[in-house]
Amino acid sequence: MTDARPVAVITGAAGGIGAALVEAFEAGGWQVVSTDRRPLARTDHVVGDVAAASEPQSAAGRALIDALRVATGGRAKAVIHNAAHQVVKPSQQLSTADWAASLGANLLAPFWLTMALREELVHNQGCMLAISSIHERLTKPGFVAYATSKAALSGLVRALAVELGAELRCNALCPAAIATPMLRAGFEGREAAYRELEAHHPVGRVGTPAEVAATALFMCSDAARFMNGACVDLSGGISARLHDPA
Repeated sequence: MTDARPVAVITGAAGGIGAALVEAFEAGGWQVVSTDRRPLARTDHVVGDVAAASEPQSAAGRALIDALRVATGGRAKAVIHNAAHQVVKPSQQLSTADWAASLGANLLAPFWLTMALREELVHNQGCMLAISSIHERLTKPGFVAYATSKAALSGLVRALAVELGAELRCNALCPAAIATPMLRAGFEGREAAYRELEAHHPVGRVGTPAEVAATALFMCSDAARFMNGACVDLSGGISARLHDPA
């Protein structure tokens, strides 16, 4: 019997947000084709660095795209660009390799992978969703490469939404701090600093991977078909807060 479920391609599926996305989409009736550098115990998981798609004519890029096309079977209805590369260092210490890795994974790979899957996404009246970041507009020292790449990613979403029009919806989701294992590990032994981070968010806490996934699921659903070119803020209100001295 042919599987009639729509297919969602989710990159960076082994991370905290990625795992939540996989769980939410499968619970929502989707088949998930996942990809990550790390293997997962899934029959529809493609092991590979999605950054390879930033050079689609390279051997690694072609292999990754071909494997994803085989896995989707022409049924891709959504591609969720969740995989990302983050460099945190002062701008004067950034190398050309840092810039290449940041722009490759966070901007070029989402573009070329969307283009590679465009035909079946259009055929299935689907969408592209980029997991961008609050850093697309609001950032802090040390995040020059990351913030620039996320600003470009959100710009790409808006431009593609205009160019592709009714063919393919393109949106971005822009979270603030999310309680992933990676974030918590960065605050290990610094609980006071973590509590301070939570307090800076007007809701009094950071977000959860499940909240990101639930929002993404709605944005990719047919209930959101009028949503196109949107960069949705998911920041707990911190993006509206002015941090001036009292």
